[in-house]
Amino acid sequence: MRVFKSRWFQRFARKEGIADETLCEAVARAERGQIDADLGGEVIKQRVARPGQGRSKGYRTIILFRRGSRAFFIYGFAKSSIANLDANEEKQFRQAARHVLELTEEQIVELLNRGDFVEVETNE
Repeated sequence: MRVFKSRWFQRFARKEGIADETLCEAVARAERGQIDADLGGEVIKQRVARPGQGRSKGYRTIILFRRGSRAFFIYGFAKSSIANLDANEEKQFRQAARHVLELTEEQIVELLNRGDFVEVETNE
Protein backbone atom coordinates (compact mmCIF):
# COMPACT_ATOMS: atom_id res chain seq x y z
CA MET A 1 0.00 0.00 0.00
CA ARG A 2 1.46 3.34 -1.05
CA VAL A 3 0.59 6.42 0.98
CA PHE A 4 0.96 10.01 -0.22
CA LYS A 5 0.36 13.50 1.14
CA SER A 6 -0.60 16.47 -1.01
CA ARG A 7 1.53 19.59 -0.71
CA TRP A 8 -1.30 21.30 1.21
CA PHE A 9 -1.75 18.34 3.55
CA GLN A 10 1.97 18.09 4.19
CA ARG A 11 2.01 21.71 5.45
CA PHE A 12 -1.10 21.06 7.55
CA ALA A 13 0.40 17.91 9.12
CA ARG A 14 3.71 19.63 9.85
CA LYS A 15 1.98 22.63 11.45
CA GLU A 16 -0.26 20.41 13.59
CA GLY A 17 2.49 17.95 14.52
CA ILE A 18 0.84 14.93 12.88
CA ALA A 19 3.47 12.24 12.40
CA ASP A 20 3.66 10.00 9.33
CA GLU A 21 3.23 6.99 11.66
CA THR A 22 -0.16 8.37 12.68
CA LEU A 23 -1.18 8.67 9.03
CA CYS A 24 -0.03 5.12 8.32
CA GLU A 25 -2.09 3.91 11.28
CA ALA A 26 -5.19 5.62 9.84
CA VAL A 27 -4.61 3.90 6.48
CA ALA A 28 -4.04 0.55 8.21
CA ARG A 29 -7.40 0.92 9.99
CA ALA A 30 -9.06 1.67 6.65
CA GLU A 31 -7.42 -1.39 5.08
CA ARG A 32 -8.97 -3.49 7.87
CA GLY A 33 -12.38 -2.00 7.06
CA GLN A 34 -12.42 0.39 10.02
CA ILE A 35 -13.45 3.48 8.09
CA ASP A 36 -14.83 6.38 10.09
CA ALA A 37 -16.92 7.74 7.19
CA ASP A 38 -17.23 6.58 3.60
CA LEU A 39 -18.05 9.64 1.49
CA GLY A 40 -18.44 7.57 -1.67
CA GLY A 41 -16.38 7.46 -4.83
CA GLU A 42 -13.28 6.13 -3.03
CA VAL A 43 -13.20 9.09 -0.65
CA ILE A 44 -13.05 8.40 3.08
CA LYS A 45 -12.82 10.46 6.22
CA GLN A 46 -10.54 9.11 8.95
CA ARG A 47 -9.88 10.49 12.38
CA VAL A 48 -6.28 10.94 13.50
CA ALA A 49 -5.16 11.75 17.01
CA ARG A 50 -3.69 15.00 18.18
CA PRO A 51 -0.16 14.42 19.48
CA GLY A 52 -0.52 13.04 23.00
CA GLN A 53 -4.31 12.75 22.80
CA GLY A 54 -6.96 10.48 21.37
CA ARG A 55 -8.66 10.44 17.98
CA SER A 56 -12.06 11.68 19.16
CA LYS A 57 -10.78 15.21 19.86
CA GLY A 58 -8.22 15.15 17.09
CA TYR A 59 -8.25 15.84 13.39
CA ARG A 60 -10.39 14.67 10.51
CA THR A 61 -8.56 13.75 7.32
CA ILE A 62 -9.91 13.29 3.82
CA ILE A 63 -8.23 10.41 1.99
CA LEU A 64 -8.59 9.35 -1.62
CA PHE A 65 -8.43 5.63 -0.91
CA ARG A 66 -8.18 2.55 -3.08
CA ARG A 67 -7.94 -0.54 -0.88
CA GLY A 68 -4.70 -2.48 -1.35
CA SER A 69 -3.24 0.09 -3.70
CA ARG A 70 -2.98 3.80 -2.85
CA ALA A 71 -4.04 6.38 -0.30
CA PHE A 72 -3.72 10.13 -0.83
CA PHE A 73 -4.16 12.44 2.16
CA ILE A 74 -5.49 15.63 0.61
CA TYR A 75 -7.30 17.59 3.33
CA GLY A 76 -7.41 17.82 7.09
CA PHE A 77 -9.13 19.88 9.74
CA ALA A 78 -9.61 20.01 13.48
CA LYS A 79 -13.02 18.80 14.55
CA SER A 80 -13.34 21.92 16.67
CA SER A 81 -12.87 24.26 13.67
CA ILE A 82 -15.24 22.67 11.12
CA ALA A 83 -18.31 20.67 12.03
CA ASN A 84 -18.47 18.79 8.75
CA LEU A 85 -18.01 19.03 5.00
CA ASP A 86 -20.83 20.34 2.85
CA ALA A 87 -22.26 18.43 -0.13
CA ASN A 88 -20.32 20.52 -2.67
CA GLU A 89 -16.99 19.81 -0.95
CA GLU A 90 -17.74 16.08 -0.88
CA LYS A 91 -18.58 16.18 -4.59
CA GLN A 92 -15.28 17.94 -5.36
CA PHE A 93 -13.33 15.32 -3.40
CA ARG A 94 -15.08 12.51 -5.32
CA GLN A 95 -14.18 14.20 -8.62
CA ALA A 96 -10.56 14.51 -7.46
CA ALA A 97 -10.51 10.82 -6.50
CA ARG A 98 -11.57 9.75 -10.00
CA HIS A 99 -8.60 11.63 -11.42
CA VAL A 100 -5.91 11.01 -8.79
CA LEU A 101 -6.54 7.30 -8.24
CA GLU A 102 -6.21 6.63 -11.98
CA LEU A 103 -2.77 8.26 -12.29
CA THR A 104 -0.12 6.11 -13.93
CA GLU A 105 3.18 5.40 -12.21
CA GLU A 106 4.90 7.86 -14.54
CA GLN A 107 2.41 10.59 -13.66
CA ILE A 108 2.90 9.93 -9.95
CA VAL A 109 6.67 10.18 -10.34
CA GLU A 110 6.26 13.51 -12.13
CA LEU A 111 3.99 14.85 -9.37
CA LEU A 112 6.47 13.68 -6.72
CA ASN A 113 9.33 15.37 -8.57
CA ARG A 114 7.36 18.62 -8.81
CA GLY A 115 6.55 18.49 -5.10
CA ASP A 116 2.79 18.25 -5.57
CA PHE A 117 2.80 15.04 -3.51
CA VAL A 118 5.18 13.44 -1.03
CA GLU A 119 5.30 9.71 -0.45
CA VAL A 120 5.01 8.61 3.16
CA GLU A 121 7.47 5.99 4.34
CA THR A 122 5.39 3.03 5.51
CA ASN A 123 6.39 0.08 7.67
CA GLU A 124 5.30 -2.46 5.04
